[in-house]
Amino acid sequence: MASDASFTGTMDTMIEDGLIAAIADSAGIFLFLVILGIIVALVNRAGASQAFGRWAETHIRSRVGAILATFLLGVLIFIDDYFNCLTVGSVMSPVTDSHRISRAKLAFLIDATAAPVCMIAPISSWAAAVSGSVSSLQNADGSPMLDMSGIELFVRAIPYNFYSLLTLAFILLLAFMGFDYGKMADFEIRAKSKGELGALDETVQAEPQSGEPAPSANGRVIDLILPVIVLIVACVIGLLYVGYRSLGWDAGFIDAFSETDAYVGLPWGSIIALILIMAYLIGRKILTFQNVMECVPKGFIAMVPAITILTLATALKNVTTILGAGAVVKDLVRGSAAAFTCFLPAIVFLVACLLAFATGTSWGTFGILIPIVVPIFVDSPLLFIGISACLAGAVCGDHCSPISDTTIMSSAGARCNHLDHVETQLPYAVTVAAVSFVSFLLAGVFSLIGIEWLSIPLSFLLLFATLLVIKHFARRRHGSSAAE
Repeated sequence: MASDASFTGTMDTMIEDGLIAAIADSAGIFLFLVILGIIVALVNRAGASQAFGRWAETHIRSRVGAILATFLLGVLIFIDDYFNCLTVGSVMSPVTDSHRISRAKLAFLIDATAAPVCMIAPISSWAAAVSGSVSSLQNADGSPMLDMSGIELFVRAIPYNFYSLLTLAFILLLAFMGFDYGKMADFEIRAKSKGELGALDETVQAEPQSGEPAPSANGRVIDLILPVIVLIVACVIGLLYVGYRSLGWDAGFIDAFSETDAYVGLPWGSIIALILIMAYLIGRKILTFQNVMECVPKGFIAMVPAITILTLATALKNVTTILGAGAVVKDLVRGSAAAFTCFLPAIVFLVACLLAFATGTSWGTFGILIPIVVPIFVDSPLLFIGISACLAGAVCGDHCSPISDTTIMSSAGARCNHLDHVETQLPYAVTVAAVSFVSFLLAGVFSLIGIEWLSIPLSFLLLFATLLVIKHFARRRHGSSAAE
C-alpha cells in the first residue's frame, strides 16, 4: 500500500501490512500448533504419560539414569517446545522424585531440552518459523534475497548453533561428571541429604480443575511412543511431498527436502498423524469418540499463547521490513565496521541474547533480527554462522528470561517455584552462553582462512575445560556433597 505518514496511514500499515499479513503468512504454522496441542491432550487423556512414568520408576536405578532418561525424552519430543514442556514434566517427575533429584533440577532439564532441541531440529515448529522469516526476504526489485530455501538455510546453520548444541552437551557432562554449582548445588544437596525436593504443595497441585476428567487407567508406554513416532514420520513425509510437488517427482531427496515449504508440509503431515492417532486410541478402546472430540478444543486452548507470540513476532518482522531497518543496518555495518566483520557473529549473538531476555520470546527475537542479519551476511562466507548466532542468541536469551513462556512452562511442568527455577538455571545458561560467545569469535576469525569448521570441536573442548575448572571450585565450596 502507498506510504502515508498520517495517524490513519500508520494504523493502516500496522494492521494491514503488519498484523493481518502476519496472520495470513503464519496460517500454516497456526494449524500445526493446534494439531500439536490436540495430540498432547490425546496422549495425556489416554494415560500414556502416566504409564511411561510407572515404567521408568521400575527400570531406572540411579540418579544419573534418571537425568539421562529425562534428557532423552526431552530430545525425543523435538517437534515443538510446548509439546516438550507439556509432557516431560508430568512423565518424569515421579522418576526424579524417587531418586531425590530436586524439582529445580527437573525444571532445568525440561527447559534445556525444549527450545535448544527445537532450534536444531529441522522438523519442528521452530524450523517452520525460521524458514518463513527467511523465505519472505526480498531485494528491492522483488527477487528473493537468497538463492536457497529457508529450510535449507536453517539446516546448514545447525552445526554452528553453539548455544543449542553446547546446552545438550552441558547436560550430559554435568550428569557424568556428577556435580552441580551455584544455587542448583544447594537445592541438590538438600534433596539428596534431606529429601527436600522443592516441589510446590502437592495438595494444591492435585486439586482437579472443574469438570476435568481423569486420564485413562489403561494407557501403556507404547501409547506415548507410537504417537510421537507417527507424528515425526508423517511430518517428514509431508515435507518431502511438498518438496517433490514443487520440483517434480524425479528430484533428489535432498533437493526435495531443501525446497519444501514447512508452512505447508508440517500441517499436511500432522493432519495425517492426528487422524491415525485418533483411530489408534479409539481402536485400542482407551478413548471413545466423544473423549477424542473433547480433546480438540483443549488442544486449541493450550496453543493460544504460542499462536499469539507467533502473530506478534511475525508482525514485528513485517513492520521492521517496511521501515527498512535491514538496509540501514546493512549499510551502517558495511560502511563503518567492515574491518570487524569477523566479530559480527559474536556481536549478533549478544544482541539477540539481550533482546530475547528483555522480551521473553525467541520467535519475536529472530523475527526482528533475521531481516536485519541476512542482508549483512548475504554475500559473505559468514552467512550460516551469522544466522546461527542470531538463532543461538534468541534461544539463550529466552532460556535466561524469567518472562519467557518456556521458562514459565518448565517451572509449571516440574511443579517448582518459578523464581527457584530462574535462579538455579541462570548460572548454567550464562556458562554455556560465555563459551558460545567465544566460539562465535573463533568461528568468525577462522573464517578468514577458511577453517571455520574447526570452531565446532573446539567449542566442545572449551566447554569441558570450563566445567573442569568450575568443578574444582564447586568442590572447595560445597565439599563432597556437591559432587558425587
